[in-house]
Amino acid sequence: MVEAPLAEGIVARAIARGVIDLRVHDLRDYTTDRHRVVDDMPFGGGPGMVLKPEPLFTALDRIREERGAPSAVILTSPDGERLTHEVATRLSRLDHLVILCGRYEGVDERVREHLATEAISIGDYVLSGGELPALVIVDAVARLIPGVVGDEASVAGDTFARDGLLDFPQYTRPAEFRGLKVPPVLLSGHHAEIEKWRREQAIARTRRHRPDLMPDE
Repeated sequence: MVEAPLAEGIVARAIARGVIDLRVHDLRDYTTDRHRVVDDMPFGGGPGMVLKPEPLFTALDRIREERGAPSAVILTSPDGERLTHEVATRLSRLDHLVILCGRYEGVDERVREHLATEAISIGDYVLSGGELPALVIVDAVARLIPGVVGDEASVAGDTFARDGLLDFPQYTRPAEFRGLKVPPVLLSGHHAEIEKWRREQAIARTRRHRPDLMPDE
């Protein structure tokens, strides 16, 4: 579930070129029982299962031995800090990240208190596991690392990267399609006017769709 997406696209090419080093660890490899059990029933009763602390602590011990102490140990959790462009930027400046995938009803609280350095959520909803959030975090962080994306100017101009605003509307050929025309300013060749138009459009789009991102006026 995790390895297949990492074998495609920008992140895969960055791994192949050695720009980033990314490894996936199966928690079942760090169990000691013959059934390779990674979860158990919660103390106190209740529905669902909880990830046991032993495999997670043992896995991190192995990572520390082989690769050194991580700069951050991130737990994916719906009650964590919301993943934003600013958070991804901060993480992209760290040398070594470990992401712990939450699962089932969650993880043993000792993992959160004594192993993870922070928890991150990708939104106010619950998924069946932390694998997809982990992949989202990897992609959001990796593309901010120099050399991962071929055209770094495109990263600098992304939504949220330009003063925290949403991106401006984009158009390409043909200039007219089924009577729908591209705004004339984009065909003018006047770069200052184009930049002005894009800035105005980004502000208008942000005000319309995400007014919470607008700076206090």
